[in-house]
Amino acid sequence: MTDEPSPAVDFPAPAPPYRIDDLVQIMRDLRDPVHGCDWDRAQDFASIAPYTIEEAYEVADAIERKDMAALRDELGDLLLQSVYHAQMADEAGAFDLNDVIAAICTKMIRRHPHVYGDAPMRDAAAQIGAWEAQKAAERTAGGEMGVLAGVALGLPALLRAEKLQKRAARVGFDWPDAMGPRAKIDEELAEIAAADDAHKADEIGDLLFSVVNWARHLGIDAEAALRGANDRFVARFTYMENVADGALDTYTPNELEAFWVAAKAAQSAAGS
Repeated sequence: MTDEPSPAVDFPAPAPPYRIDDLVQIMRDLRDPVHGCDWDRAQDFASIAPYTIEEAYEVADAIERKDMAALRDELGDLLLQSVYHAQMADEAGAFDLNDVIAAICTKMIRRHPHVYGDAPMRDAAAQIGAWEAQKAAERTAGGEMGVLAGVALGLPALLRAEKLQKRAARVGFDWPDAMGPRAKIDEELAEIAAADDAHKADEIGDLLFSVVNWARHLGIDAEAALRGANDRFVARFTYMENVADGALDTYTPNELEAFWVAAKAAQSAAGS
């Protein structure tokens, strides 16, 4: 006698109008150990983390494109990530989505005593200072000692470099003006040229760190600046592909350079 497959079980699908509880239930159904989705059941915190990061970037992309329909959808995808992690934590007996909501509500109330308490109203700059002081106190209370504690390892490298530099600057470890990090860039370039192969990667890393430092002193977001450079490169390269008569690899370096110059001119004329 052969084993018969267990009959399929159709979970009742939530009906609109949908609320957050419906999303939580959908995730429970997908993670059901018997009748859920095989892929969703197989996931854990580590396997889902890259999707969480990706969705946050897609939210930022929709904002940059000023696409409100896409922003709505991407915020939903990002919300799903919170529900996903909370469901896995609930299964492990650690916490659930209600605990997540309670934690963030408590934190926001605590960090805004000028709104929910009797602290005096502050201007934007003073609020930022008070916010950072509160976060530092929370880190200390949580056992995170040191000025640089709590700067997330998972941040993009340029963004993490900027955050580390800002933390160090709070205790006076910083250049007085933009000339310091600018001179450091020249120093790092010389060190790259002098380094052997085993140390060139370290020196290039130091150079990038110095570039972020210079950008910070100029009031420029290095991460956003590099994203802009990436976008311009894509636009220019696409222009080259569109004007070329055939594959780009059939052209000489000088011909490709001419295409590139034309692409930059076209981009400049378009105001981008």
